[in-house]
Amino acid sequence: MKKGKLYLIPTPIAEDISAIECMPAANIQIVNELEYFVVENLRTARRFISSLKLSKVIDELTFVELNEHTAAIDVEAMIAPLLRGESCGVMSEAGVPGVADPGAEIVAIAHKHNIDVIPLVGPSSILLSLMASGMNGQSFCFHGYLPIKQNEKVTKIKELERFAREKNQTQIFIEAPYRADKLYNDLVKTLSGATRLCVASNITAANQFIKTKTVSQWKSGAEPNIKKVPTIFLIG
Repeated sequence: MKKGKLYLIPTPIAEDISAIECMPAANIQIVNELEYFVVENLRTARRFISSLKLSKVIDELTFVELNEHTAAIDVEAMIAPLLRGESCGVMSEAGVPGVADPGAEIVAIAHKHNIDVIPLVGPSSILLSLMASGMNGQSFCFHGYLPIKQNEKVTKIKELERFAREKNQTQIFIEAPYRADKLYNDLVKTLSGATRLCVASNITAANQFIKTKTVSQWKSGAEPNIKKVPTIFLIG
């Protein structure tokens, strides 16, 4: 029996941008052809698909959740429909699945079963922030979240600054919205004045903010308004 395909479907990363605005027509057509979805958040996924105004009844689709609470044995079971020939769409809550979001687990299992994995084009806050930073896009490293404990966080910041300087490698990391302003303050206090720091928040939204300055310039200017705002930081 021919196996189904696993499609990795990007979703909007800004609340004021509709799915139709940021999705290629080819992606929408693929979503319209699928009836089985593995998603990070059921409510968000249903709202996303409904916003596409497709010729399908949302209650007739099958959704299963894949997030940080999903057991490995349950992820394995999600592949069963693909082995029977049904294709599947994977969606994270925002952005691209498998990159700083759930999805890698089911992709790894799909490869194990020789299932075709099809990544679709869409918004990634990590790549968009790198593109807009003016920093080295030939060599970069994404670190996810920095440690929460203050002493460990400061040590990590200094380490990333050293990597950026010695390797000429852009260092990228994110923070939860409610801690973004605190991390910004830790960065400008810890980093050297000549180090370049990019602050990228609410990417693709109407009020997006993306600025790259030296730390000295950040200190001498107004603090960015990133309190409770999704933000990515880059050191170069």
